[in-house]
Amino acid sequence: MKLILSSCDFGHPKSAQIIKDNLCKPLSDCKVLYFPNEKTTPDKIKSGKYEARLTALGFARKNIYVANYFAPEKFFDLEIDLIYVSGGNTFGTLKRIRDAGFDRAIVRYVHNGVIYIGGSAGAHIVTADISHVATYDKDTYGLIDCSGLGLYGGILICHYTEERQTHLEQLQTRSIYPVLALTDDATIIIKDD
Repeated sequence: MKLILSSCDFGHPKSAQIIKDNLCKPLSDCKVLYFPNEKTTPDKIKSGKYEARLTALGFARKNIYVANYFAPEKFFDLEIDLIYVSGGNTFGTLKRIRDAGFDRAIVRYVHNGVIYIGGSAGAHIVTADISHVATYDKDTYGLIDCSGLGLYGGILICHYTEERQTHLEQLQTRSIYPVLALTDDATIIIKDD
């Protein structure tokens, strides 16, 4: 298992370089399953918008799969190297993933050796719990179960600045989970070994 978690994923040069340095092969050779955030629609998925975004990052178009929340079945058994979930509303993104049944698929992929790249919401959703993120993201999606996918046994505060220090200290005192703060230029690598 390997998780690469950050606040800004490819949106910050330092995080982008750490991601590239921790892949099994060059980005252009990696087969990636990309999960759009909660704002996606069937039309956006069909438009090629997400493929264009990923090719601009260095992925080869032929190696990009965009997870379709509206027809998920064909994305459960792919031969891929990476899963990539970037930012958005943490609650909305997790709800989309769960409602489509991708939560179990992501966990299975990662346990079978697929590298997970998560930025901001994508980092939060693989943790033990996301309820504390309500301080920064509004849960207007009716998410009842705020447990994350549990691939990382702690919780994160992404986009950490001094303005979030009080919240960090409260969580460190009250949370049953380890708490880690990630500034916009920070990235953590979690390996099962």
